[in-house]
Amino acid sequence: MRSIWKGHIRFSLVTIPIQVFSAVESKSNIKFKQLHGKDNGSIGYSKICKSCNEEVPYNEIVKGYEYEPDTYVVLEKADMDSIKLKSSKAIDIEAFVSLDEVHPTLFEAIYFVGPAGEVAKKTFNLFVKTIEKSGKAGVGRIILRDREDVVLLTPQNGGLIMYKLRYPDELRKITDLPDLEDVDVDEAQLNLATTLVDSLSINFSDVSFEDRYKDALLELVDQKIAGKKVISLSTNEEKETPVVDIMSALKKSIEDAKSKGA
Repeated sequence: MRSIWKGHIRFSLVTIPIQVFSAVESKSNIKFKQLHGKDNGSIGYSKICKSCNEEVPYNEIVKGYEYEPDTYVVLEKADMDSIKLKSSKAIDIEAFVSLDEVHPTLFEAIYFVGPAGEVAKKTFNLFVKTIEKSGKAGVGRIILRDREDVVLLTPQNGGLIMYKLRYPDELRKITDLPDLEDVDVDEAQLNLATTLVDSLSINFSDVSFEDRYKDALLELVDQKIAGKKVISLSTNEEKETPVVDIMSALKKSIEDAKSKGA
C-alpha cells in the first residue's frame, strides 16, 4: 500500500509523524475506454470554443466565474496562486466531538492513517488509544491538492480512519423536497410495519455486499473475449403491482420473512 500524503498530526504540543493512504481500492472498478465503432481507435478529447468554433490549446484556457448570465470575471494563474494555501504538511487537531453528532451526509471521502516509521509508533499508538478511550472523534484540517478540507479522525484496529467532510453549505436541504408532509398513519399498520422490520433485522456483518452487476459484467466480458454468443445474464424486470390493501400486504410480507428465516 503506497501512501498519498505524509506529514504530521499536531495534537496541542504533541507532533506525530503520519502517512495517509486511500481507503478505496480503485483497481476493483471496471473501466471502459471510448472507441471509434468503425476501427476501434481511441477517442481523444478536443477543447472547442463555442464562440469561434476553433480548437483551443491548453495554454490559452483561463478560468472564468460567471457572476451574471454570460458575463464572466477572468481569473489568471497568478490570481489563483495568490490565494493558494501554503501546505503545512500537518493535520492540526482543533477539537474533539461525538461521532453521532456528525450527520452521514457530511462524509465525502475516506482514508486510512498510520504512523510514519518506527519512531512514530509509540506516540501514534498513544493518540489512537486516547481518542478510543474518550469515545470522541478528532476534528482537524488538511491541505490536499491546494484545497483545505475539514477532516474527522476515528480509531479502528490500531489505526485511524480519516473522513474528509463536506462543508455544510455544499448540501441541499432535504426540506426542499416536494410533497413532504407529516401525515397521520394508522397505528395498526405502524405496528405491523415495525414487526416486519424486526423480522428482517440482521447484524450488519451478515449483509451481503456481493456486486452482482460487476460479476455479470465480467462474465459478459469473458464471453466476448472467448468469442461466444452473449447470453443474457439479467432477469426479466419485475412488474410492479399496486398495493390495494396495506394491511394484507404487511401481513403477507411478515409471513414471507418468517418462512425465509425458518
